[in-house]
Amino acid sequence: MSFNSKQQKIANRIDINTSSANWRDWRWQLKHCITSLKQIETILGIEFPEDLRRQLQKTLDVFPLSVTPYYLSLIDRNDYQNDPIFKQSCPSVHELDIVKCDMEDPLHEDMDSPAPGITHRYPDRILFVISNTCAMYCRHCTRKRRVGNVESIPNRDEVQQGIDYIRGNTHIRDVLLSGGDPFLLPDDYLEWILSELSAIEHVEVIRIGTRTPVVLPYRITDKLVTMLKQFQPLWINTHFNHPRELTASSREALAKLADAGFPLGNQTVLLAGVNDCSRIIKSLVHKLVANRVRPYYLYQCDISMGLSHFRTPVGKGVEIMENLIGHTSGFCVPTYVIDAPGGGGKIPVMPNYLISWSTNKVILRNYEGVITTYQEPENYAATFCNRKCDQCDLQLKLDSADESSSIGIAKLLADYDDAISLVPEDNDRYNRREDEEDENEENDENDDGEQQ
Repeated sequence: MSFNSKQQKIANRIDINTSSANWRDWRWQLKHCITSLKQIETILGIEFPEDLRRQLQKTLDVFPLSVTPYYLSLIDRNDYQNDPIFKQSCPSVHELDIVKCDMEDPLHEDMDSPAPGITHRYPDRILFVISNTCAMYCRHCTRKRRVGNVESIPNRDEVQQGIDYIRGNTHIRDVLLSGGDPFLLPDDYLEWILSELSAIEHVEVIRIGTRTPVVLPYRITDKLVTMLKQFQPLWINTHFNHPRELTASSREALAKLADAGFPLGNQTVLLAGVNDCSRIIKSLVHKLVANRVRPYYLYQCDISMGLSHFRTPVGKGVEIMENLIGHTSGFCVPTYVIDAPGGGGKIPVMPNYLISWSTNKVILRNYEGVITTYQEPENYAATFCNRKCDQCDLQLKLDSADESSSIGIAKLLADYDDAISLVPEDNDRYNRREDEEDENEENDENDDGEQQ
């Protein structure tokens, strides 16, 4: 695939001797990342007003800039202020609008880190940050606290400690590699990490989260794909936020991965002024599935520092879901989630389709607003579970199945557990009970002492 005229102009402004082969070399792209306002102006042929330039520079003093020439070439220079590519890659004065609820680490990834690079939040899976390098610094990044911080780049010893933690916890069956971007690591180093993880018997699946197909599609080389094929099952999640990001080069990169047999998913962040529109999201999911990428999550924007201008009301996300469910194929519909502040994990937020229910029927509505009923079974013999699996009538020949105790809501639903409620720590009502019990015990002890 050769230069288009726009890419040729941008390449010449970077280096007059740039060839098509240079442009499609991912290392050349990284070497020539745009890191200053002056470069943006020169390459796009625009000029920021002087007052705006000073304000934008203040933003860059806090949140640095780095964007590949490829991704910058997608910007519509004639309407750059409203361009979704520009808004995701170039600074905004609003990034310095820090509101009361903003947090440096809203998901408490650092607090849930029992080993370097590890966030262990869910019972059977972990997040493993193996890189702090990105092809582009996304302006909506939830880990902006780490961007450009050379002190937070994980070294080989720290990665080894993370691998050792996974090896020592046999209930971990799913490892998600993230960063930064794992695909920004050298092939041989990434191969070492994958080989170490694949050798751990209880690790059933490895996932990689990457934005390179979006911002640096030339990184998906034949050599990289060949290396990755050694480690199936390997799942790859991408991060497309707008239909315009699915260029010919991005589609070529996705085709290489899909043809190699990797299941592909996509995680979109709902961003004000970028994709907060049902038409945009529907077009995006349609283009994704046409390129063999399954829409996985639609994220509510996190409350990280400097992201308040990107956040939409949750109602906007629900509205978008209303315009997807029933209006397009089921496999085109992502799950809309809020990643709970404080490390509570992903919480699905969906339109309400269950209107009411009684002991013998439920009342439902469909995407059109049609209200209908579903008759419950008259003679359902409930399976009472007391964890005595050897006495159960169900067919339980489950190869490699592990027993595990339930937590959360599953614990309340379990017949074998006596728990009747989940009580948040420091609940005022329960604290009062404990104080009263302590006081009563103290009074009883005093009474006993006086009697003696």
